[in-house]
Amino acid sequence: MGSKSSKRIEPGGTIGVFGGGQLGRMFSHAAQRMGYQVVVFTDEAASPAAQVVRESIVGDYTDIEAVSAFAKRIDVATLEFENIPLLAVETASMIVPVRPGQQVLAVAQNRLKEKTTLRDFGIPVTPFCEVRSYSDVLHAAELLGWPMVIKTASGGYDGKGQLRVSNTAQGNDALDVLGPEPLIAEKWIEYIAEVSVLVARNPSGQIEAYPMFTNRHCNHILDITTVPATGALSRVESKAVEIAKVIAESLGLEGLVCVEMFVDRQGALMVNELAPRPHNSGHLTIEASAVNQFEQQVRAVCNLPLGEVSQCRPAAMVNLLGDLWKDGRAPDWSAALSQRGAHLHLYGKTDARVGRKMGHLTVLGENPQAATQDALRLRDQWAGTSGSWG
Repeated sequence: MGSKSSKRIEPGGTIGVFGGGQLGRMFSHAAQRMGYQVVVFTDEAASPAAQVVRESIVGDYTDIEAVSAFAKRIDVATLEFENIPLLAVETASMIVPVRPGQQVLAVAQNRLKEKTTLRDFGIPVTPFCEVRSYSDVLHAAELLGWPMVIKTASGGYDGKGQLRVSNTAQGNDALDVLGPEPLIAEKWIEYIAEVSVLVARNPSGQIEAYPMFTNRHCNHILDITTVPATGALSRVESKAVEIAKVIAESLGLEGLVCVEMFVDRQGALMVNELAPRPHNSGHLTIEASAVNQFEQQVRAVCNLPLGEVSQCRPAAMVNLLGDLWKDGRAPDWSAALSQRGAHLHLYGKTDARVGRKMGHLTVLGENPQAATQDALRLRDQWAGTSGSWG
């Protein structure tokens, strides 16, 4: 059939998912609600997605025989994280469409290629250069200035595989810690906000983008997302959406991509990175949008008409990390369950480690500020802390 096929996969068909995490779990819920069967291929036994699907195949992503057998049981494949070995995608693509395909993953899996490709598309990106040696560190400092961020070109998420450096000694240390593979140095951006836009494109070429989300991180992990944009950020939203749509079209995307961007002090947008899959910042669409990001991914990879997503109800989403579990015991969720407009999502994980995403809470409100206040108040109660919510 091949990945270029634009055949529609009707409800009742079988969708394969590479990856068994919480994104695969929530995608499976959406697919099942629409009448699809889901088969997951994962290297993790008892994964969050495996708990809710008809069949879960546990194997190595580089096992050609296992991946081929998986592909023969499905009508189309998608993925829930972008660091799937390209060999798995290439193998499956010989049997069924894989969306997004190799051309998108190859870009998203390598920061150097990602930034270079986007720059060549005419997309504003954070200034960058390649770093392979100590002399490259000096050259990068001349081009980008101090401080800068040095990152591994491949791998890394939630702040892993990157270091902020402020002088030559720190830059050389980063080279020793993160090398020897090629690295990328990026200019440190003094930004006023981090934002993201989710955009879907199906094989027929239809494109739909969600409103811009405003994100706040803590220890490099997404902490809270709100919608709609307010104040000065509302003035850059149309440009952010336009950038995301141009990226989807230029890449020939078949599926869903989250475009993460910085807004600098002058109000200029620049793309930080791409995630060609559902995204943590899009979880609030489950309650805030008529068609959530997971259903939109189903529609896109099956070449169904995309849902109209230009409107979102005011909402805030906070991540629930393993830090909230005390001595292995989950918090008392009753406060959230009795809060009007609050929606609790838990991912079925039993090992509550510090920093591990165990679930999320979305709160709908009259405006994003009120929703944020309620969401943080509830989470602080579970953490046994108090704070100010503005």
